[in-house]
Parts: sequence; structure tokens; C-alpha cells
Amino acid sequence: MTLAGGAWRRLLAGRRNPIATNLVARLGAITSLFLVSLLVARIAGPAGVGTLVLLRVLPWLVGLILGSGLYGAAPYFLSGPGRAEPRYRSTLVAIAVAAGVTGTVLWVAAAPVFGPRLFPQLSTGLVALAGLMVLTQALESTAMACCQGFDDLAGANRLLFLEEFVFLPAFGLLLVVGTEPYLAMVLALLVGDLTTSAVGAARLARRGFFTGTGRPSLPLAREVAGYGFRAQLGTIALLVNARLDFALVGALIGPASLGIYAVASRYAELLRLPALAMNYVLFPAYARDGGAVATERVRALLPRIGWVPAAVAVPMALAAPVVLPLFFGEPFSAAVLPAWVLLGGLAVGGIIGVIGAYLSGVGRPGLYSASLAAGLPVTVVLDLLLIPPFGVTGAAVASTVAYFVTTGVLLACYRAVVRAQRERSGPAGDTAESTAQEVSR
Repeated sequence: MTLAGGAWRRLLAGRRNPIATNLVARLGAITSLFLVSLLVARIAGPAGVGTLVLLRVLPWLVGLILGSGLYGAAPYFLSGPGRAEPRYRSTLVAIAVAAGVTGTVLWVAAAPVFGPRLFPQLSTGLVALAGLMVLTQALESTAMACCQGFDDLAGANRLLFLEEFVFLPAFGLLLVVGTEPYLAMVLALLVGDLTTSAVGAARLARRGFFTGTGRPSLPLAREVAGYGFRAQLGTIALLVNARLDFALVGALIGPASLGIYAVASRYAELLRLPALAMNYVLFPAYARDGGAVATERVRALLPRIGWVPAAVAVPMALAAPVVLPLFFGEPFSAAVLPAWVLLGGLAVGGIIGVIGAYLSGVGRPGLYSASLAAGLPVTVVLDLLLIPPFGVTGAAVASTVAYFVTTGVLLACYRAVVRAQRERSGPAGDTAESTAQEVSR
């Protein structure tokens, strides 16, 4: 039985395949989000949809920054180096509460300043109330990350789905009893966060997460923050890279073209789901394995699942000429060509999902972040060169090239880590250890 056998064979087979179940949870969450967007669009129009997006993203981002990447660090420490130290658990909870409370206070204090600019449909008081979501989303996201790292992927999948689903009945009920739409939106988001957090906390409690944890530790908090900071740089780079082209398309060729490109991007980005599921499941698994074992398993796993997004891209490309005009109208036939181009770039997502999980799992999140950031200057330069003459197709080409650059840098980082491991296991162990530490930075 090889290192890639046993439990790892079960990772790829059977009805309870964790990658498949995570993918199902993500599809359920996206379906819920689509229905929510339709309902809000009917009631409050495009401005309501935009407000909902900001209310979902900005409090989460504030919590991520103040928590120094807590959501990415929690699975690593719970699955890997911290699983034998129970104080990591209380420390993670303390960081989440501290970041959430601090963020809420800052949000409420700044609401009169940024509220009229970002949320013109909301009163200052309602913007301040929305600040509670910094705390509730910090608790929700931390509960999900702790389930992911505490060997409860089924619980993490449930929370991933509930995060988007609970809003729909809560929002509908508030509207039925006569609540003003924007107030109902804020309250429903808070109810959804608290419900999801409570379910997550209950699952963790049943699995003994809170038993014998002891007091939070400042030295452990520094370790978590150091890892999380390196990991969150990649998250921010990914967000910026994914949406910077939207801003450039709108600025260079106008809102109508942006609408075409947005539909093409949203369609093609469905291909991210398999890679996201791979990363989500494999990250804590590699953290549990440690360096040499994880490396062997990456080699065995990559040829078995790395091709999945490329295979899924083919039927998506064939369906695009039918699906896009059917759902969005005949003018959106112009989105087909850029969608094809973007699908070509996103087809390498399987490599990114597996190797990204490996780098994070063996304690090299800085390398993963650097790989994601490598595509950012490529996007900017090629967008400026290609959008004016080629329109949205030029933007799609720029993004696709950036995906390939990111993949190339990621593979180079992976090889550097593997090479450092070999040197560390050889005669020059001390030197190799120093080299590995330098690579991790």
C-alpha cells in the first residue's frame, strides 16, 4: 500500500467523496445566492443588489484584515502543527471575537463618513447597525474554518450552504410582516450569520472543540497572525485580480461592454468551483500529513484530479452559445467569445487547487500568495494594451494569460519547496533548513 493509498483512495471514490460533497454545497450556495439576487432585484432594483453585495463583502473583509487572515490560518493550525495544543482553539476564538468587536466599533464610528458614499440608500443609523455584521461574519467564518480544520468537513459544507440559504426565508418573512426592504436586508443578513454561527458552534461543541482548551495565548496568537497575514495577501490579490479587469473595461470602453464582460466572466467562473472544492478539502489534509508525506500525495493526486476543470470546460464552452443568449437575451451573444477565452484560462484551476492547498498545508502560504499576486501586473499591462483595440475579448485574453502566469509561478514555488525538502533530508540538513525557511518567506 503506497502513501497515496488507503484513505486517500477514498478521497476520490464513493458517494461520500469530500471533494464532490463540497462541490455540491458550493452549488447549493450559488443557487441560493442567485435566488436571493433575483428577489432583491425585483424588490429594490439594481441599487438593492449592489447594496446587498457590499453588505456581504465589506464586513467580511474588515474582519479578515483585523483578524490577520484568521479564516485561512485556522484550518492550518487545527489540522497541522496546532492539533495537539488545545490552546490554539481558544486563541482562534479570542482572535475572532477581538477582530469582530474592534471592527464593529470602527465601522459604527466611521458610518457617518463612508455611509453616504457607499450606501446612499441606507440611513446612517442603518449603516451603523450593519456594522454588527463585522462581528457576526467573523464568528460565522471562523466557525466554518474551525470545522474545516477540526476534521468536520461535513459540518463545514453545511455552514457553507447555510451562509447563503438562511437569508432567503428570513428576508421573505421580514418583508411579509411589513419591514422596510433595506432594514429587512440588514436584519436578514444578521439572522443568517447568527444562525450559521450557532449551528457551527454546536457542531464543534459536540466534537469536543471547546473541551479543555485553557486560556488564549498571546504567543500562539502571534503565530496564527503571522501565518494568516501571509495567507490573506493571496486572498486580497485574488479579489483584486478577479475584479480589476471589470474596472478597466468600464473605464476604457463603457458600461455596456462591462455588462457583456461581466456575464462572460460570471459564466466562466463557474469553472472555479471544482478547484475551490479541491483546495478546501486538501488543505487541512496536507496540513495533517506534513511535508514529505504531503509531497508524495500531491504527486499521486495531481494527475488524477488536476484535469477535472479542463474536462468540465469543454461542455461549458459548447453550451455557452445557447445558455448565454437564452438567459440574458440576444445582445449577450457577444459574451460567448470572451467566455470561451476565459474558460481556457480557468481550465488550469485543478493545478492551482491542488498545489495551492499543498503550499498552504505545509506552512508556505506566502508562496501561494506570491503566485496569486504574480498575475496582477500581467492583468494591468495586458488590459491596457488589449482592451482599446479588441474590447472585451482583449480583456479575456489578458485574464487568461494572467491565469497561466499564476500557474507557472505556482509550479515553480512547488518545485522549490520540494527541492528544499530533499536538501533537508540529505547531509546538509542545517543549511537546507535555513533554505526552506527562506523559501517560506
